Amino acid sequence: MKKKIAIILFVIVVGALGVGAYVMHGMMQRGFSTRTEPMLMEKELATTIRERAIPARYKTMKSPVVASPEVTHEGMAHWADHCASCHANNGSGDTMYGKTMYPRPPDMRQKDTQEVSDGELYYTIQNGVRLSGMPAFGDPGDDDVDSWKLVAFIRHLPQLTEAEETEMQHLNPKSPDELLEEKQEEEFLKGDAQSAEPATTMHHH
Repeated sequence: MKKKIAIILFVIVVGALGVGAYVMHGMMQRGFSTRTEPMLMEKELATTIRERAIPARYKTMKSPVVASPEVTHEGMAHWADHCASCHANNGSGDTMYGKTMYPRPPDMRQKDTQEVSDGELYYTIQNGVRLSGMPAFGDPGDDDVDSWKLVAFIRHLPQLTEAEETEMQHLNPKSPDELLEEKQEEEFLKGDAQSAEPATTMHHH
């Protein structure tokens, strides 16, 4: 019996080493560039490690924040300001930054994201994902209400309306060039308004 167990363990170890060597060989051939699509095995390994890294208690955790329209709207504003540059306003991940990252930002509207627990989403927001572009947004040990509001908004993403997307565009961070352009437009419009004002001063002799 002991011999049989030893053989099974030996096969498992050799198999794991073989898989590791295969993945490493592929990475050495392609380098660590995020521009190239990773192998299926590399994707599966990264996904498994990420899932195992989330503590068990978060996997069944429900949000303590009730998802009212006000809470969802606050989460939407926070998302537009902090998350949309990588994840897009609609959660698709189809952005300039998102397309050049690996792991790619997932489409947050799809079941792979929508079916995970509130706690898993919250933990990911708070702690980030190592070896990816996802930073940690929360302080260790804090029960961050803003992160729970983001969870509420993520749940709302599949029902996001065009009007909400338009509102979010005004909340997205502006680059220095965009801010300068807005300022110039305001000054131009202000100048037009002043020149269009009728003369109201009366001269008395």
